[in-house]
Amino acid sequence: MKPDAAQGGERRAALALLLRAARPEMPLLKRAVWWLALAAGLEALGPVLGKAFIDHYLLPRDANLPAIAGLLGGALVAGCLASWLRYGQLVRLAGLAMRSVQRIRESVYGHVLRLPMSFFDRAITGQLVSRVTNDTEAVKTLYVQVLFVMLDSVIMLAGMLLTMALLDWRLMLIVALLVPAVVGIVWLYQRLSAPAVTRSRALRSDINAQAAESIAGMPVIQAAGAAAQFNARFAATNAAHYAARRLELRANAWLLRPALDFLNVAMLGAVIAVVSLRTASGSTMSAIEVGVLYAFVSYIARVTEPLIQITMQFSQLQQAMVAAARVNTLLDEAEAPPARAAGQVRAGAISVHALDFAYQPGRPVLHGLNLEVPAGRFVGIVGHTGSGKSTLLSLLLRFYEAPPGSLLIDGQAITDIGDDAFRSAVGLVPQEPFLLAASARENIDMGRGFTDAEIEAAARAAHADGFIRRLEHGYDTPLGEGGARLSVGEKQLIAIARALAGKPRILFLDEATSHIDSETEGIVQQALTALRGQVTVVAIAHRLSTIREADEIVVLNHGRIAERGSHAALMAIDRGLYQRLVQLQQLEAQEDPPDDLQAGARP
Repeated sequence: MKPDAAQGGERRAALALLLRAARPEMPLLKRAVWWLALAAGLEALGPVLGKAFIDHYLLPRDANLPAIAGLLGGALVAGCLASWLRYGQLVRLAGLAMRSVQRIRESVYGHVLRLPMSFFDRAITGQLVSRVTNDTEAVKTLYVQVLFVMLDSVIMLAGMLLTMALLDWRLMLIVALLVPAVVGIVWLYQRLSAPAVTRSRALRSDINAQAAESIAGMPVIQAAGAAAQFNARFAATNAAHYAARRLELRANAWLLRPALDFLNVAMLGAVIAVVSLRTASGSTMSAIEVGVLYAFVSYIARVTEPLIQITMQFSQLQQAMVAAARVNTLLDEAEAPPARAAGQVRAGAISVHALDFAYQPGRPVLHGLNLEVPAGRFVGIVGHTGSGKSTLLSLLLRFYEAPPGSLLIDGQAITDIGDDAFRSAVGLVPQEPFLLAASARENIDMGRGFTDAEIEAAARAAHADGFIRRLEHGYDTPLGEGGARLSVGEKQLIAIARALAGKPRILFLDEATSHIDSETEGIVQQALTALRGQVTVVAIAHRLSTIREADEIVVLNHGRIAERGSHAALMAIDRGLYQRLVQLQQLEAQEDPPDDLQAGARP
């Protein structure tokens, strides 16, 4: 069973999220409370008017038709007005809930976009998607229940008890015993269901994560013949989710509606028994009016209904609180601190001074790196897997925070350059090109507002203009999910065009040619040659032919610079590391199938 401290923390986190999103709606919420209080008062007026009819006209057999018609009309008007007020507040509070959830969802999505890359090293995509979609949708239930069902029920309950106290405070005390009894039922329900609810929400995220992971890796799963194993893993998670939901539903079946129905009957029996004893006693206390008994019997049903509503909603409320706590936990993740400095990237010269870096204390990845890349130069970085190439690139891209003073651009610390200035001056071509399910034009623009002329100029610079124009609708042709209509090489050329569209001063390539054929690699080399002297190019390369013409090649080995120089100079080092890498790739190329069988072709 979950510890009380954990449940308390969950409730506090859910409340914090509610207040965060609903704060702009507080004036509307206050007005809604007053209108609901008025509706409760009008609804409580019905049994009082019924009591007056019984006491003053029915029992005395007084057929005062105008007075009776006035009572009936008053009851009808009060009931209709109360229903209209409650309906109006339901609509308003539902709108408040929708707007609050909209703010939460936008806040969560925007927050995820601002999280540091170190967060995504441990995050699972399917679970993040579940936070943004499923959990925020569950928060809507929390708003609707807290802001209407429970709020309305509590106000209604208070109004009924107050009215009963005015009629007969002794009988009211008997009916008021319902409240602690229901509180006890709710407490017991929470103790029994909370662990199951929390576990079912967590398992639902796991189901989403496994489904997303399997769909993304479907070619590998089918090629490896692992479909049965993945299906078994998914079935085990689904079975655990089913078991958790059964525990929750069993608690619902025993402790919610059946328990409240029993309390309703017990309370009605208690009131009738007390009235019967008082009448039979013959004392002055037996002078209870029949109208009061009618009113109390009517009020018991009306008091029980709000309590039933509260307890019946508690199951979904519990789930919504868990979801709200999970969303709030994500929102509490520290964002990457924005660099608000006024520095600018003007030429694009890069300096690395005594750079040491470790992802985990005591396990350094880079050791005392020193590197100078003059503006407009083309530098290639190569090395075995685990040599630190990608780590150096991530630091240069500010995905991780480097030690102060170790990275400079144009002679200024990389942290002294504002975020907007840095991102507009730096372009990235990743190893796996990321394409939207949109047109070629939109994929190059990426919402940055470039003109058609700028987009087409970038495509020409990347040697992508030709194949784009051959598409069905040219630049406006939808590329499909992940660029499904393009070959791997064409996707990479789109990614290069996207990077060049921003006219960067520095261009980083992260093994951008590792999955493309030799012909497309030659096109990429032409694009890089055309940029020489205009843009500083730093290319991390797995295929060494890509950086053969680089001004300087830096060879990393276990986080240190082992060799540096031009291709010819490094090849002249007998038994050098670079020489061995080139020879190894030449041997691999002789064993590989032709490039046109590897690259794939556009449908």
